[in-house]
Amino acid sequence: GTDLLAAINRNIKRKGAKLVLWGCSVEPAIIEHPEIVKDLKSFDLITARESISYNVLKQINDNTIKVSDPAFTLSTAMLPLPSNWVEGKMVGINASPLILQSGKNADLVFEAYKLLIQDILRNTEYNIALIPHVVCEGNDDLTILEQLYDGFKDTKRVLVIGDHNCMELKGYIARCRFFVGARTHATIAAYSSGVPTLVLGYSVKSRGIAIDLFGTDENYVLPVQTLSDASELARHFDWIVDHEREIRTHLQTIMPGYISK
Repeated sequence: GTDLLAAINRNIKRKGAKLVLWGCSVEPAIIEHPEIVKDLKSFDLITARESISYNVLKQINDNTIKVSDPAFTLSTAMLPLPSNWVEGKMVGINASPLILQSGKNADLVFEAYKLLIQDILRNTEYNIALIPHVVCEGNDDLTILEQLYDGFKDTKRVLVIGDHNCMELKGYIARCRFFVGARTHATIAAYSSGVPTLVLGYSVKSRGIAIDLFGTDENYVLPVQTLSDASELARHFDWIVDHEREIRTHLQTIMPGYISK
């Protein structure tokens, strides 16, 4: 993998072309791999999409600048809403097969989602929209979302949004009151629409983006690797609900400047 890419990169440079690494995130541990560091030094421009990656890459290559993820600029397409969508009272939930694999225990992560949905149905008047963001062979959010739906379809308060293009999916996410998401670009659709969001994350990108938006990832990102109790997701969601107004106001205030980067 990385050997092949490094060879391609060397070839590009040999031909006199410019080499750009665009809108990236990297795990800080890359600094321990001399061959990757050597490859990164050869780039003419690196644009890092959050400060954790930026701080690491800047040490390796001075041609590094910090940008916002281009997905923050995505436009929103508003499709008609399904009949059981209650405007102003929907919690959007996104899950991915990747998140199950990243946790210590896939069953525990699935159970955490189930408890979250139970909690919302029991303790609030909100309905739930299960929203995929990646739908492709072997990496399909709908496989998990449909399993979750099966457990709750009799309540008539849970619905599944099918596959759509990213602007249409953003349209559904933008009209949610709250959002809980595993896919980075689903959570970016929510953040950029001013929706208070909890990220069930596993990587530097979720943490780095939350830190840049809120000054901290605490309470905004639940790292799936550390999940040890299935009720943690519901507890984190309660915190977001309790702080809804200030999170919404903060997002609306900072978003235009953040998007312009």
